[in-house]
Amino acid sequence: MHHHWRTLASAFVLALCSAAAPAQAQPDNWPSRPIKLVVPFPPGGASDAAGRIYAQYLTDKLGQTVVVENRAGAGGEIGADHVAKSDPDGYTLLLGALGSHSIHAALGESPYDLGKAFVGVSMAATVPMVVAVNSKVPAKSITELIALAKQKPGQLTFGSAGPGTPQQMAVELFKADTHTNLMHVPYKGSGPSVAALLGGQVDLVIETLPALQGNINTGRIHVLAVTSAKRSPSMPNLPTLQEEGVSGYDVTNAYAVLAPARTPKPVIDKLAAAMKEVGAMPEVQQKFRQQGAEAVTTTPDQTTQMLQAELKKWTAVVQAAGGKEIAKK
Repeated sequence: MHHHWRTLASAFVLALCSAAAPAQAQPDNWPSRPIKLVVPFPPGGASDAAGRIYAQYLTDKLGQTVVVENRAGAGGEIGADHVAKSDPDGYTLLLGALGSHSIHAALGESPYDLGKAFVGVSMAATVPMVVAVNSKVPAKSITELIALAKQKPGQLTFGSAGPGTPQQMAVELFKADTHTNLMHVPYKGSGPSVAALLGGQVDLVIETLPALQGNINTGRIHVLAVTSAKRSPSMPNLPTLQEEGVSGYDVTNAYAVLAPARTPKPVIDKLAAAMKEVGAMPEVQQKFRQQGAEAVTTTPDQTTQMLQAELKKWTAVVQAAGGKEIAKK
């Protein structure tokens, strides 16, 4: 009788184990079903465009459909939280905005621990940000803008896509580095913020190149500098803030593919290799350039290091700007 129960018990344990098995990725046969790439922002933005380009070409490389799923909300945190809490099996991935997620973590607004929740797969794209002023602002260079801000402390206004967004925090970093005082006017998204700049309701913005692109040659704004450490291939004549004397300034909107922590290394490596192949394709590079962006890929280790570096940078900016209250201003 006991023997019978033992057999039943071991059969039950076996059944339990085999039921639990699918949650663990089988690295050797990954991918054996469609992959979900979560874009934590609404359709139409830079991250959505990047996600769709990569999904299309990764589908060919991996032999399984890669589907983009938009899970917008809370500035990207709803989608990121969903992936952070998904099975680490390589079938649910995040196309994350490293700066955005790092800023929210620095402000204490992430529902997960960014430093521990994800492992890097590869960078996907970089989108340069530029400093733009309304054409009525009497400053034709960053040097002139800094001088003007010092003459009129607290009087020059800057628009942003909202409190705690990379657009606000890029200006907070600029203020800290140049010892200037500018007044923040938050809007609900890049669209309204750019409209306010064009209409002269605000004096300046630091905004992504794609958001401003259609207005650069209209005479209504002057683009003064790019925020990245190197010049942007899409606007090679534009100086960097570092060239204009703001030493060490380096802000780029970086989009990367991240996987839940504990995703098996063979899966990460296979995915990173496919990303590298896609990112190197001339037609993919062309598609990104048309949007004022660059296709960029990295190794998993480099991606994780970039995430940690962004987290460190924005934590320091939040502290320098007076702590977590900065995003309420």
